[in-house]
Amino acid sequence: MSEATKRKHVTHEAVHGDVKICKNQFIVKVIESKGNNLHLVENERGESTLCSMPPKFRKNVWIKKGDFLIAEQIPEGKKVTCEMVHILYPPQIKDLKADNEWPTYFQVPDRDTLPESGDYSNYRTPPTLHSDSDSDGSLEANVNQLNRPVVYLSETDEDSEETDSEEEIGREE
Repeated sequence: MSEATKRKHVTHEAVHGDVKICKNQFIVKVIESKGNNLHLVENERGESTLCSMPPKFRKNVWIKKGDFLIAEQIPEGKKVTCEMVHILYPPQIKDLKADNEWPTYFQVPDRDTLPESGDYSNYRTPPTLHSDSDSDGSLEANVNQLNRPVVYLSETDEDSEETDSEEEIGREE
């Protein structure tokens, strides 16, 4: 099977597949990504652990902070104690709640709202700016830059520093 066909099947299964929680599987919430396909997750008891992403999901499906997963326990794991089995999307979460398989620890009403249209293709796409002008004023602020206060020195500050240093030099002689 070609790489493109594999990617298509994995993506379709993740987005549209039915979800059943089997033995040794549980629902976790992604807290943050640690890199190297490892994610810090929180289980229904509130415990944090590392969860690995299997190769079939890598470069095919992306997860972010706040997403829910079905994970399976890894018995020999010390630091990494579970492996991702399925990524949960809003319709799948709704089905799990209807079947009473959703943990009460993760019950939050704001997160459970679904789009009215039933179209989940834009579930994770960020909103874009729509503007008629192509000016720089329509660009979003760069969130990667630190907000550092700008400090301007007046000429009097510089003069006082020079006189202070001259006085210190005169004292040393």
